[in-house]
Formats: sequence, structure tokens, C-alpha cells
Amino acid sequence: MKFKNASVIGLGYIGLPTAAALATQKISVLGIDVNKQAVDTINKGEIHIVEPELDVAVQAAVTRGYLRASLQPKPADAFLLAVPTPFMDDHEPDLSYIKSAASSIAGVLEPGNLVILESTSPVGTTEKLSRWLAEERPDLTFPHIAGENSDIRVAHCPERVLPGQVMYELVHNDRVIGGITPKCTRAARSLYEIFVRGECVETDAKTAEMCKLTENAARDVNIAFANELSLICDRTDIDVWRLIELANRHPRINILQPGPGVGGHCIAVDPWFIISQSRNLTPLMQAARAINDQKPDWVVKKVNTSIEQIIQDQPQRAREDITIACFGLAFKADIDDLRESPAMDIALKLAAGHTGTVLGIEPNIEALPQKLENSQLKFESVEQALMTADVYVLLVDHKEFRRFNPTTAGKVTVDTRGIWQ
Repeated sequence: MKFKNASVIGLGYIGLPTAAALATQKISVLGIDVNKQAVDTINKGEIHIVEPELDVAVQAAVTRGYLRASLQPKPADAFLLAVPTPFMDDHEPDLSYIKSAASSIAGVLEPGNLVILESTSPVGTTEKLSRWLAEERPDLTFPHIAGENSDIRVAHCPERVLPGQVMYELVHNDRVIGGITPKCTRAARSLYEIFVRGECVETDAKTAEMCKLTENAARDVNIAFANELSLICDRTDIDVWRLIELANRHPRINILQPGPGVGGHCIAVDPWFIISQSRNLTPLMQAARAINDQKPDWVVKKVNTSIEQIIQDQPQRAREDITIACFGLAFKADIDDLRESPAMDIALKLAAGHTGTVLGIEPNIEALPQKLENSQLKFESVEQALMTADVYVLLVDHKEFRRFNPTTAGKVTVDTRGIWQ
């Protein structure tokens, strides 16, 4: 199948890099987003998110005329949906963004088009997408009914990239591609082979959906083990990072690193897509989610214990005079993404419960999100925090925080990432 143009719906942390990767291969790409500011920024050849090498790729693609952004979809050979799939308060998946995206492109679909769902989704969502499109366009046939003879091809190809390395991994990682029919799979594979140097592995849509969920659920379980180990080591006065380093010298052991919890749009979310469909069969995944979700509260207690120790050692100090500095608010190192961030959760809980000042230091953003303007958390620079803080809480191992170590100056620290040890 030949592709002259493509449209990417959702220009966030996955959609925009994907659009840029396609445009780099001289495919005419129209990116669609509901955020007018993002659309305007991209059309100037600039980016609205932090991701290494993305700015160069977008600027080049826009300058050469292969990439532009819009609020409204237009006809294309292929449509890639890269919209959010969060969960609701009861941990049930929220598919409203996918349904809305389907509705937005339905009117411009033409026979022979390919629709790919990249959003991480519960098993069966790709077929739901096909059904939603069919409801909007009864004049066209879709693969969940017409099979191999459908007018429109529908497939799923989940992203599997690491924030901070997205532009490299989009190109070099293997991709799992699953269509509703084999013809849908082959069509999707022919699109990804335009820019992917890794292997494009064919399967069916349900297996492709489950594969991404399985990958992140496995990581969640392994992180939970490391986090549980960190609690034990803290109680027994053992350096957990040194312990893991030693244990990993075993040829068949590879323990991950503990942290303040688990965040982001994947590992903290995707296991729930499996759990929600099989609650009685997933006790291990549910236990892992509980362990990782409880870690931020444990960190808050550690900080409060440190404050109590300061007051005990210095009876003249009042709690309201003690300043806490939270180093890092993103969900992982060297990015600006605050989604599902345990660091942000910890900082906000400390700000709500501490009578003194709580500083939030995040070098990858210019200001706190507007929804946090009324919180007690004060956004501050690294330099100012180093000068004024009494308790230094390391939550994210950004490169900027590796350049100093408050422990060498005898400062009170709570290091959840092990870089100030």
C-alpha cells in the first residue's frame, strides 16, 4: 500500500514525534489537535513539549513543507490516533478521547483509507473503534463486519518508547502491529516500514493491545519489588542501592531501581486496563499497584520524620520556619511531563500538610500548571532552593540535580533516587 500523506490525531508526547518521524521521510503529514496554542506553535516550527531532538525534527519538517498542524481533520491516506487513554476514579478505562477522535475523522474517510490506533488501550478497543467509525459512516464498510473486503482498514500499533529517547526509539525499536484482519495488519505494517528501522512484527489487534499492557504491567510488578525492598532496607539500615548493585551481579538477577512511586501515562495506568477486565485473576498486579501507589505516602512520612528530628535537635526552631525543597516534579528524569507523577503528588501533600514553606523545583518547566496556582507549593529555582531549604527531598534524578550533593555539606536529605548517597 502506497502512502502520500497521513494525519496524526493528537500532537502530544507520542503524536508529535510520530508526525515528525513520518514527515522526515517526505510523507505529507497533517497533525490534528484541539489545543490551538499547540497547533500555532507547531506551525511556527516550534514545539510545546520537552523531548530531546524533537525540536530539530519538527523545525525541519515544517520548514520543508512536510508537516503542518490544524484544528480540523482533512482527507488523508492514513490516520493515526494518538490521544490520551486515562482511567476514571474507579480505575475503569476512559475511552472518550478515542471515541471523540473517531468522530472527528469519520467525515473525511474515503475507501482505501487506513486507521491506526496508537493509544494504549484495553483489549477490544480497536474493534470498538471500527464500530464507532461504522456508526458514523454507514456508507462505508469496516473490517469488524466486512472482513478482508472492507473499505477501511483498522489496526492497532501501540507506542513503546522511553520519554527522553522518543525520537531514537520511534525509529529503532521493534513495533508490534495487529489489524482486525490480516489485510489491515499488512496495510499498517507498510506505513510503519516507511520510518521504522526495527522489525515490524505482525499479529492480531487483541494480541497487540494485550502486548503493550503486558509490558508495562511486568515493569510495574518489578518496580513494586524494588520499592518494597527499599522499605525493608530503610527499616534495617541497609543501603538499598548498594544492595541491588550487589544482587544484580548474579547472572540471572536484574532488580530495577526503587523510587518515590510510579508515574507517567503508561506504567501507572496500563495495568488497570488488564485488571478492570479480569479483577479476580490479577491479585499480583493489584498488589503491585497498591505497593507503588503507597510509596508517596511513605516518602511524606520520611520527610515529616526529618522535620521532627530537626526540631528535636534544635528546640528553638519552629515547624513553620522550616523550608522543604522538593527537587523534581516530573514523573521521570530529564522531561517536563507531570502526568501521574508521584513526585508531584508528594510535593503537593507536603505543601498541604506543612505549616512552613514547601518549594517545588522543576528545571524542565517554566511555571506550575495553572490548576496548581492555588496550591501552597511555591515554584522556585535550583539556586534559590539550595540557599534557603532546611530539608532537601530528591524526587527525580534530573541531570541538574546530579551536579551537587547536599549531604556533603551535612544537610538533611531524603533521597528517593539514590543519587546523593
